[in-house]
Amino acid sequence: MPNVALYNMEGTPVGEIYLNDGVFGVEVNEAAIYQVVKMQLANKRQGTQSALTRGEVRGGGRKPWRQKGTGRARHGSIRSPIWIKGGVVFAPKPRDYSYTVPKKIRRLAMKSALSSKVANNEIIVLDALKLSQPKTKEMARVLKNLKVNRKALVVLPEKDEVVQRAIRNIPGVKLAYINTLNVLDILNYDTFIATQDAVRRIEEVYA
Repeated sequence: MPNVALYNMEGTPVGEIYLNDGVFGVEVNEAAIYQVVKMQLANKRQGTQSALTRGEVRGGGRKPWRQKGTGRARHGSIRSPIWIKGGVVFAPKPRDYSYTVPKKIRRLAMKSALSSKVANNEIIVLDALKLSQPKTKEMARVLKNLKVNRKALVVLPEKDEVVQRAIRNIPGVKLAYINTLNVLDILNYDTFIATQDAVRRIEEVYA
């Protein structure tokens, strides 16, 4: 059972917290992570790209010149793809790129991502995160106390308006809740910061 240090908001160790082996101590499955990250990136695509085919471009109804006798190559329309201002061959059209992967693979990917943070010592667990005011400088002070100077993902068990307002203007720092936590965000941020309650909630959901 992996254990990590438990810190307070001043950056001082106040004990240890034991993590669930089935969530934070599994063997990292890179194939599952790849599948889920690929799915998330695909689902984020708007799919609004569009271009006109030769049948949709305005004009080109009349044959530009007669078939034979001019000495030039034969053409049937000035909107052919080989002409300037012509249509596009296999033009991209609006489409839905989203798809899903099996639930078991999504759970395995989440456990693998969390376990990788523990294995790489990129996880910080706080006993609590309570701010007196929704001030950016207060949250910045907490991060400074924790010696966090890179991209960080802060995870809370439930919505906290004060922390949300204090954290939103800090570059490279993102706030997530248990119901919004995803593999892409976990891997995209260098440091995973979670409160003790958030860790226990994660274990309840994915154990």
